[in-house]
Amino acid sequence: MILPDIDPDKPVLLAGPTASGKSALAMEIAEKQGGVIVNADASQIYNCWRVVTARPSLQDEARLPHHLYGHVPYDAQYSAGHWLRDVLPLLAGPQRPIIVGGTGLYFSTLTQGLAEIPPTPNAIRVQGDSLSLETLLADLDTITAARIDVQNRARVQRAWEVLQATGKSLATWQAETPAPPLPLSACTAIVMNSPKDWLEARIRQRFDLMLEQGALDEVLAMQDRYDPSLPAFKAIGVPELVGYTTGQLTLDQAREQASIATRRYAKRQRSWFRSKMQAWIQLEPDLQ
Repeated sequence: MILPDIDPDKPVLLAGPTASGKSALAMEIAEKQGGVIVNADASQIYNCWRVVTARPSLQDEARLPHHLYGHVPYDAQYSAGHWLRDVLPLLAGPQRPIIVGGTGLYFSTLTQGLAEIPPTPNAIRVQGDSLSLETLLADLDTITAARIDVQNRARVQRAWEVLQATGKSLATWQAETPAPPLPLSACTAIVMNSPKDWLEARIRQRFDLMLEQGALDEVLAMQDRYDPSLPAFKAIGVPELVGYTTGQLTLDQAREQASIATRRYAKRQRSWFRSKMQAWIQLEPDLQ
């Protein structure tokens, strides 16, 4: 792919859907211009997964400095606010950050700011866990509902929890958001505009590659701690491989379900990028 002109003195933001090759591109930029690579993918924060979430390999980490990969325990609460607090010191560090990932909300907190919403009491979170998506949605105001992915239960429940805990809607909190830590004018923001058919061909190869690299061993090592309600265990490939190791799925069924889940996730990512990142540099992949 043809890279745009990149100012070597400015931070780089590199967003893209799963399997689009963004991590390799971040490495290329860092090796040509210098910089440290910083994770902006919500699945790659957990210390129990490397292969399953396609984290950079040990060899890649030895070649270049990487930050915020695998730094969170599997059962820890971790939000976009936690990530923002972790990334701020890196913005002020001696080397310019190259922030790469597929979690659009992380990039939004960085470039648009984050409302200082108080933590949600555990009792409210437990109550939200017990409610259906439809019930959660019914309680939301129309402005908040229009701003979030209403098919994403985690996003809907988060908005519901904010309303229950604070008495103010998420939209109201967002209206009071402070200035962003890193506005687009202060960085080079690139989003990989990956065509659907090209991306799906790469996704179909992902499951077998994960198996070759040891994904099954990772899942077996965590199987006695498996809790489907924890975000760490919702990483694509984990539920499917647990289904295989417990005899509920054949390997072919696990492969098919993981591929479908990955395609759906990539579709949600592309939709987010199209709607939220129109001002970013659009980078087309090399399709050959």
